[in-house]
Amino acid sequence: MFDGLKKKLDRFRKDVEDTAEEKAEAAAAEADDDAVADAETPADDSGAAEPAAVESDSEETAASTSDTPEPASEPSDEAHSEATPVETDDSEDTATDATDAASESADGADAAADAGAPESLASDAAKAALAEQEADDSSNASRLKRAAAFATGKVVIEEEDLEDPLWELEMALLQSDVEMQVAEEILDTIRDKLVGETRKQVQSTGQLVEEALHDALYEVISVGQFDFDKRIAEADKPVTLIFTGINGVGKTTTIAKLARYFEKQGLSTVLANGDTYRAGANEQIREHADALDKKLIAHEQGGDPAAVIYDAVEYAEAHDIDVVLGDTAGRLHTSNDLMAQLEKIDRVVGPDLTIFVDEAVAGQDAVERSRKFNEAAAIDGAILTKADADSNGGAAISIAYVTGKPILFLGVGQGYDHLERFDPEAMVERLLGEDE
Repeated sequence: MFDGLKKKLDRFRKDVEDTAEEKAEAAAAEADDDAVADAETPADDSGAAEPAAVESDSEETAASTSDTPEPASEPSDEAHSEATPVETDDSEDTATDATDAASESADGADAAADAGAPESLASDAAKAALAEQEADDSSNASRLKRAAAFATGKVVIEEEDLEDPLWELEMALLQSDVEMQVAEEILDTIRDKLVGETRKQVQSTGQLVEEALHDALYEVISVGQFDFDKRIAEADKPVTLIFTGINGVGKTTTIAKLARYFEKQGLSTVLANGDTYRAGANEQIREHADALDKKLIAHEQGGDPAAVIYDAVEYAEAHDIDVVLGDTAGRLHTSNDLMAQLEKIDRVVGPDLTIFVDEAVAGQDAVERSRKFNEAAAIDGAILTKADADSNGGAAISIAYVTGKPILFLGVGQGYDHLERFDPEAMVERLLGEDE
């Protein structure tokens, strides 16, 4: 059952594992090569010698600067006193001396600037080399992270590792009849749970991917789940169950299977044939009732389906019957008259549970029909027949998510005992488990 989908999920798990492991090994090998290259490369002293030479040039420039003659000393007091009578000439001489001193001072500053130029060039070269090294470090950060993780026995999953496998998984899900919205939800959950995750190799990448797949599948499959047996046991008796769906999907046989299921739990049942439109419907359900030794309530063909099921409820109350199982006409979700009749049954009888029945092999059609029936009569759950013949499993994964109502049972054969309670956890384990 669902073997086709199982194989596709397993392929995705292996693809991610192979991609992550190969890239981790490549990063580790590259890191080893870099380490060997670094060990074989002799130390380069040219960088150290050059700044030394520049520094020597700087010292020589500074020395030549120190040999520059100092400005002439100011005139002594005696000379000044002698020149006092000629005030105009003295003023001009003083201004000239000040101008010369300023010029000499500017020359000294230019010399000092020339002496500092080599140091500035050396500093710029060092900064450029450092910036280049930092750029290399940044570009290699991801590779080194992988290498370090691999060297310590870990694997890091990055988004680029998932790009191709996720695309393949999306195609696989759609090909397996998983509804588009459901497929996208699964992919988003897997991406959120895997990107950036690290696990030791003793917990392999495959195990990590399996955990993400498990959570993603379980989240969409388990929507709306409730304890069916507990709900029936705690409800006021009689409990009324109405079954809806289109022609030929196995509603009547499913009702008979549930009669056997309740019998094993010690609950009594009565069957009601609300399919008053189809010729031969009474005969078909009567055969099941006789085989199971169950009471059947039926009216003539063309009668009111709501009246038939109402009579069955009255009978159950009068005879202390625990469960009423009411069949309805197989109807297309595009048939307005039949859908209106279903709404009437819902109003008149007020069933405890309305259960949608369809074939697992119907795939996307079953998903769309479940959506429409839920809009018409607010279904409480679904039963998928022929699940044993379905290799895709798309309907089983999608119906609960699109309706918000759980899958309750799977039909896995024609016998009355061939009905399995739907367990989301068991379903996920079946999809992800090892082949037997």
